[in-house]
Amino acid sequence: MILYTLHGNGYIDIGELESLKGVNVYVNLTNRCPCACTFCLRQTKEMTESNTLWLKEEPTVDEVIKEFQKYDLDEFNEVIFCGFGEPLERVDDIVQIAGILKHYRRDLPIRINTNGQANLIHQRDITPLLKGRIDTISISLNAPDEKEYYALTRSRFGIQSYQAMLDFAVACKEYVPHVVLSVVDIIGEEKIKKCQKICDDLGVNLRVRPFEE
Repeated sequence: MILYTLHGNGYIDIGELESLKGVNVYVNLTNRCPCACTFCLRQTKEMTESNTLWLKEEPTVDEVIKEFQKYDLDEFNEVIFCGFGEPLERVDDIVQIAGILKHYRRDLPIRINTNGQANLIHQRDITPLLKGRIDTISISLNAPDEKEYYALTRSRFGIQSYQAMLDFAVACKEYVPHVVLSVVDIIGEEKIKKCQKICDDLGVNLRVRPFEE
């Protein structure tokens, strides 16, 4: 499934929808991810063959664009790069796809949901590439300190991944209009308050998401 949207408790290919008016379209580009989060659906949810985000092959840029060409971009509410893997594993392809989409609809909101470890993945600062292409970047904060973060994410980059994620958020501010850090409400009010303080210090927004089984 390359282009999908949330549907009930699962996912649905947007081609199966009767109407695309106001739909949020998610772009699934890769299975690759440097994390093995304890809460990730990759570890916790079984999916049927017809309703899975697990890719047998990564779609090419041309294949993604051909999928978009089947639909009227004016009907979309937002396009979000977010699948079973970390989308910024393919940052150059995201930039290319987003640029093409913006060419055909300049006001189309485009977001990336990410773990914020792209600069570690690519061993360079990729944030300048996002300018003019990405409107919102949503980064999973997950926890208020590096030890808990690492225990949850089990990032292959180790304990340094937490500070790198925060540094990435700050760097994004120069190139992306809306930078958001997110946590899940299940962590509790005390930790949410600590996360809010982190966001206030960084000058970014905090989004508290509801926990879903």
